[in-house]
Amino acid sequence: MVKAVIFDMFETLVSLYRCEQYFGEHMCRDMGITEERFREIWDASEGERSIGAKRLEDTVREIMEKNGVFEQDLFESIVRKRSEGRRKVFDVYRDDIKPLLTALKDRGLKVALITNCFSEEAVAIKDSDLYPLFDVPILSYDEGFMKPDPAIYRLALDRLGLQPEECLYVGDGGSHELEAAREIGMKPLQALWYLKENTRSKRGHNPEFVGLEEPLDVLKYL
Repeated sequence: MVKAVIFDMFETLVSLYRCEQYFGEHMCRDMGITEERFREIWDASEGERSIGAKRLEDTVREIMEKNGVFEQDLFESIVRKRSEGRRKVFDVYRDDIKPLLTALKDRGLKVALITNCFSEEAVAIKDSDLYPLFDVPILSYDEGFMKPDPAIYRLALDRLGLQPEECLYVGDGGSHELEAAREIGMKPLQALWYLKENTRSKRGHNPEFVGLEEPLDVLKYL
């Protein structure tokens, strides 16, 4: 019997591609350095930024200083634009996302979140109108480990007080999250609705998993 649904956040409940974002290519342009020089540090720091070992501010400062372009006003502008972009995501998510979460809660199910996120994303998530709907929110930045580490799934189960077979896991499939959920014993479902909109990603339906075309399709698998 399903007692909880655990969701991924980005490209599942919200999408980075429904509004203007401030990505790495924009950051390096504002710094006046090549994308190659920028990504030497930015890409290499992704893991540390995902588990709380580095903040956005730390990484931006390091890149600017190592490339000899640090200026306080520019630094603050880059951090602000990146953070504002992540907050905007929560203004433009699909209209059927919140009804899905409330429908699950109305049926007596617990709703949880397991998301990989950076410091600026963790702030945006906690400030969002979706955050209060999670009985158990697990953010990699706060917890010190990230998907697909089984530990982050076990942490969610411990806080829910449930067994893996009592949980559905819904995600777009990034970070091998569906495979990891399956291996720990959860029932994984692939969220396809935002993937159809996302022109930057080549990810499509993974035939190993049930694909959901619309958010409310989750209710069919309870």
